[in-house]
Amino acid sequence: MARSIWKGSISFGLVNVPVALFSGVKDTDVHFHQLHAKDHVPIETRRVCVDEDEEVPYEEIGHGYETDDDELIVLTDAELATAAPRKTRTIEIEAFVDLEDVDPIYFDHPYVLLPDGESEGTQRAYRLLVEVMERSERAALGRFVLRTKEYLTIVRARRERLTLTTMRFHDEVREPPKSPGKRPAKKQLDTTVKLIKAMSEPWDPANYRDEYEKRLKKIIRDKQKGKTVKEPERPEQPSAIEDLMAALERSLEEVKA
Repeated sequence: MARSIWKGSISFGLVNVPVALFSGVKDTDVHFHQLHAKDHVPIETRRVCVDEDEEVPYEEIGHGYETDDDELIVLTDAELATAAPRKTRTIEIEAFVDLEDVDPIYFDHPYVLLPDGESEGTQRAYRLLVEVMERSERAALGRFVLRTKEYLTIVRARRERLTLTTMRFHDEVREPPKSPGKRPAKKQLDTTVKLIKAMSEPWDPANYRDEYEKRLKKIIRDKQKGKTVKEPERPEQPSAIEDLMAALERSLEEVKA
């Protein structure tokens, strides 16, 4: 497994479990270098003062915050440091919650927590926490500092391991607007429920691939072989729904077929 990005302990009550943090996902995106299209020379990004038209060294860069009244508040690095969280090596558990009560919209980035050390005490404490969380079907809410930022986190058991997911705070989540339009007719509801049931299947993540990445890598291979890359034919966009009931019934027939 990749190298850990944080080491510390999970703390709840008087119990401390030494753990190491690893990213729970890997980057499979296709990355490109920015080039000058004319001569394929790499492009550099530089910080330039608009008034002086000169590059500004990093140590001379300040921080400005624009208020709602268009006032610019300038802060120094020292002033910003006074608000920085106290760096600790502990994931402080504040509460245990039912995982089903947590709206997935609050989830951010997933990580894996593994026991930090081969000692019998560390392994036993880690295993105990995993089994207790599996049996109780609870997840642990806590906080910890990664690099320079404090995160709200949720720790849960998955496949005999502990996972940690950073979370968004309540004021970061937008409330959706109220649903527009009138309530649907009973026949529309019943037909839609049948359509959803007909399209239902067990969740298997292996069935879902990044098709854009697949197409992009094929384009790169074709270009490498000297092939001409042609723009594919685009399917016609479906027209606006004129008869919702007819569209539902037709969709249900196609799925059943």
